[in-house]
Amino acid sequence: MTATPVLALRGVFKRFGAVQALTDVDLEIHAGEVVALVGDNGAGKSTLVKTIAGVHPIDEGVIEWEGRKVSVERPQDAQHLGIATVYQDLALADNIDVVGNLFLGREIRRWGVLNEVEMERRSRELLDSLSIRIPSVRIPIASLSGGQRQVVAIARSMLGEPKLVILDEPTAALGVEQTAQVLDLVERLRSRGLAVLLISHNMADVKAVADRVAVLRLGGNNGVFDVRTTSQEEIIAAITGATDNAVTRRASRTAEVQK
Repeated sequence: MTATPVLALRGVFKRFGAVQALTDVDLEIHAGEVVALVGDNGAGKSTLVKTIAGVHPIDEGVIEWEGRKVSVERPQDAQHLGIATVYQDLALADNIDVVGNLFLGREIRRWGVLNEVEMERRSRELLDSLSIRIPSVRIPIASLSGGQRQVVAIARSMLGEPKLVILDEPTAALGVEQTAQVLDLVERLRSRGLAVLLISHNMADVKAVADRVAVLRLGGNNGVFDVRTTSQEEIIAAITGATDNAVTRRASRTAEVQK
């Protein structure tokens, strides 16, 4: 793990009118690391992802990219830095083949005409490099399984050669074998030295591939845990707020007084 994180959030706040969505949030993600972002519904996960992706600019705080302060006001800003986001809806065109989806909006042209041969060649090369197996790059996306569609969406995000990949609930609604296929790909992204932010409700998936788990609760940080040394019960307690009770608050006050 590198000393300087690829992405760091320092004291980030985001509000929508009277609703405070994020409060003083800190987060660090290093190259070659999978960080799982977990939390209950309404904890602020989606909002945090969208601030990193440039959909919702932050109101207060600092975003650092490779150690320098940056401004992420638009999705294009995030893309130029090297941030790729794969949302839960995947945004794939069912009636277009795999090649067409991979290069949607980034088509390669030659003399003003689509260079289908080159796009197909690069598609096969990209999928092979990620060890992604699909029947053909020329079949419509609608013909693929849920897991295959998910890995195609992740592969598409790799065309821009990102340094950070954000995966929003990549295994939601997938079967066991399809989930395994996606988790294998997450591990391959890490092995290539990419930073990965994985949003998930599935603790088994989180424990399987994540290095650290960042918990959001009610829009704020509620702990960052090393997966290897933290039990699933401890992480769930942080998610649900079970660690926030009268006993722990009294202990915290006593510790402050003793300082």
